[in-house]
Amino acid sequence: MNQPNAAVSPSPAPSRPAPAQFEAALSGGAFAALDQFGVIEALGDDAATFLHGQLTNDIEHLDAASARLTGYCSPKGRLLASMLAWRAQGAVRLLVSKDLTASVQKRLSMFVLRAKAKLADVTDSVGVVGFAGDVRAALSGLFDALPDGVHVHVAGPAGSLIRVPDAQARARYLWIGPKALVDARLAALEGELARVSPAVWDWLDIRAGEPRITAGVLEQFVPQMVNFDVIGAVNFRKGCYPGQEVVARSQYRGTIKRRTALAHVERAAALDAGALEQPVAPGVELFHAADPGQPCGMVVNAAAAPNGGFDLLAEIKLAALEGGTVHLGAAEGPQLVFQPLPYAFPSEV
Repeated sequence: MNQPNAAVSPSPAPSRPAPAQFEAALSGGAFAALDQFGVIEALGDDAATFLHGQLTNDIEHLDAASARLTGYCSPKGRLLASMLAWRAQGAVRLLVSKDLTASVQKRLSMFVLRAKAKLADVTDSVGVVGFAGDVRAALSGLFDALPDGVHVHVAGPAGSLIRVPDAQARARYLWIGPKALVDARLAALEGELARVSPAVWDWLDIRAGEPRITAGVLEQFVPQMVNFDVIGAVNFRKGCYPGQEVVARSQYRGTIKRRTALAHVERAAALDAGALEQPVAPGVELFHAADPGQPCGMVVNAAAAPNGGFDLLAEIKLAALEGGTVHLGAAEGPQLVFQPLPYAFPSEV
């Protein structure tokens, strides 16, 4: 199907948190230390200009009070990474899937050339914490002001606090701060909020409809296939970046035929425990019952769901959603049950 890589190796099956952890995020307030993310820092007079010429969104005009989703593409327009970008202490920081951080930092650094910019992987020196639910009181002990809108960024001695899209009607925030300070405050937070598995955050990201590029789906999608044009991760008025012509052509040549949808799949207990060959994980292909010979899509992200089974963000041919059934791994595999995303595609507006 999506062919730049000859084969995609699915990631391991996602872990399953206890039901009480989901309940804490949905009915109370919860936090999770997010070790699934890494942070790249770009320093120098030309840092923002350099990244502006490499990424899909406008980084040059990113102000200190905002954060932006963006992508990093190959020359063929296929996503090498997804990122959240913001300014912090004179630098531009990028939140990236941890399994891609080192390779993305290395690749970006290859193209700096004469620009006054230096990129470093600062993952080991920062802590990343996600908050969900009724958490404003706890966050008020860390920051003097809280973000009042999605992708609003506030900075303070504790680092950066960014509001990210709600999930299941619950507010969410990212705190990225000095690792020693973050680690020192986590124990105190446990007295105010429930500490949950980072897998709960992965599930909330899926329910928010926000795809994340990981090693399991490297170079599989142009941005529109994972709804980046819908969720504000692509600026079509900015200048060139690697793959820009492919991305622009995909946008303007006509109807986009592939999108990412939200789905649920039930799995047998043995498969849930990882005992069978086909996990529910990024990179697993999807098949339509009426066309079993070729895949119609691919799992982008997967996370254990509160009531059993798994929730997925699944890149798929729109035609495959018009009738019949879609299955995981093979035409006779478990059936996907599609659910509404929290946003509409442009053609639906």
